[in-house]
Amino acid sequence: MATRSAARRSRRAALVPNLASVLLALVLAACGGGGGDSAPAPAPVPQPPPVVALPGSYSDPISYSGAATASLAGAEEHAATVDKTITVDGAPLTYKATTGHLTATDLQTGQPVASFFYVAYTVSGQPAAQRPVTFFYNGGPGSASIWLHLGAFGPRRLATNFPSTTPPATPVQMVDNQETLLDQSDLVFVDAIGTGYSQAVAPRTNVHFWGVDEDAAGFRDFVRRYLAANNRQASPVYLFGESYGGPRTAVLANMLESAGVRVTGVMLQSPAMNYNSNCGVFNPGQVSCEGYIPSYAAVAAYHKNGSLPTDFSSVLQSARAFASGPYRNEVAAFLTNGTPPSDTTVNQLVTYTGLPALTWKQEFSMVPGAFRPRVMPGYVIGRYDARVTAPVGSPLAAGGDPSLSVVGSAFNNTIKSYLETELLYTAKTPYLGSNNVLNQWNFAHDGKALPDTIPDLAAALTLNPQMKVLAMGGYHDLATPFYQNELDLARLGTGYSIFIRNYNSGHMSYLDDKVRLLQEADLRAFYNSTLVAQ
Repeated sequence: MATRSAARRSRRAALVPNLASVLLALVLAACGGGGGDSAPAPAPVPQPPPVVALPGSYSDPISYSGAATASLAGAEEHAATVDKTITVDGAPLTYKATTGHLTATDLQTGQPVASFFYVAYTVSGQPAAQRPVTFFYNGGPGSASIWLHLGAFGPRRLATNFPSTTPPATPVQMVDNQETLLDQSDLVFVDAIGTGYSQAVAPRTNVHFWGVDEDAAGFRDFVRRYLAANNRQASPVYLFGESYGGPRTAVLANMLESAGVRVTGVMLQSPAMNYNSNCGVFNPGQVSCEGYIPSYAAVAAYHKNGSLPTDFSSVLQSARAFASGPYRNEVAAFLTNGTPPSDTTVNQLVTYTGLPALTWKQEFSMVPGAFRPRVMPGYVIGRYDARVTAPVGSPLAAGGDPSLSVVGSAFNNTIKSYLETELLYTAKTPYLGSNNVLNQWNFAHDGKALPDTIPDLAAALTLNPQMKVLAMGGYHDLATPFYQNELDLARLGTGYSIFIRNYNSGHMSYLDDKVRLLQEADLRAFYNSTLVAQ
């Protein structure tokens, strides 16, 4: 372990990722021939050799669908299993990859309700009671776990040059992940119903799970099934949710604790814990944008200097104090009765953002959708990572968010081949990395039209006061701003093990090679209960 720690320190100093790996390619050829009656008999056509299944492989005969009304007639539990070895810090790490489906059953009736697709990476040789198991999932809602699976802390990852928009010299490849957490915990990546290859089981349909409570209940039943099927009931359980996966985690943790499954810790990656406090969810003039002010200051500082200023920490601290002080007081009056902001407050906003005073007077509670076009006229800046820009009208800007466009195709084009060639799982249907379910999602929760899941997390902490919480965010995230996350989590009060770490990155902070190193160190400290408050 000392050798690995030394190697990690060396890597953090050098920050030179190893991009050496090889992707397998399958080349299919077809030929045919024929002739008339007077032609000589054709030579025998060579037949392709029979397909021989590799040991541990699984060819799934089921056709999966993400349609709202889709369901499976029944559910079977099958998986591909393969032993793999990667090199981390110059040393081999051997693990087993299990790729397939487990059936979630209703907590009360025991009837099958959903077939969840998952990929589990496990390392043997440690008692189950000492070996953690961490469940990863993205959000959306409507996103499969593709981003965390291929981009974050699994044993293999896509080597991108994010946040640069310059294409890499060679095609994006899968590489051994030097920041994997697999030596720390077993890792299970699971897809929400209607994404990936996860689907409801009749009589339920996919849409049954497209709601805050129903979605979390499905995940609860999957976690219960995974632990039982793999004799891991004694293992420390961690939950890692990104974006909408944050509120899912709060509800899920409470449901698991209530069902008798103890949760050791939760990791919240750029979460949206309370939709009601995020002004980006609403039309302009409805909700205070206090939570975005420090993010606006961070984004403006980055683009003004081409990088972060040396006094960036003090800028952020000043912006936090301003947002929770003068801005909070005046924006409340502005939203309630149209009281104009003071010149002093407007001038401070000009200082932080560089936008004209008249703009701030007219849009004192400026939503991120109004801020982004004004930062760099002629350019589109990213919503998920505002460091990424593209000229208006360019291909990267066409989708509206260049920070997604620059990496999205690599992830979507790689996942199926990775499952097939490295994990030996093949399916008849395409992998559904994203499903547009927003208009059919039931966001109502706990008597509100939009979810506020801080009370759910508080309830889970009441049931298990020893549960640890780590929230991580990016300074340049204009979807789920880091400061709003701080404000939301502050409602939990003191007396719990709650930690917050923010990074010079965006929503998917782990895509940045430098930041992923920092996150890995914080996550290891979190697992080992050595993380300290900042």
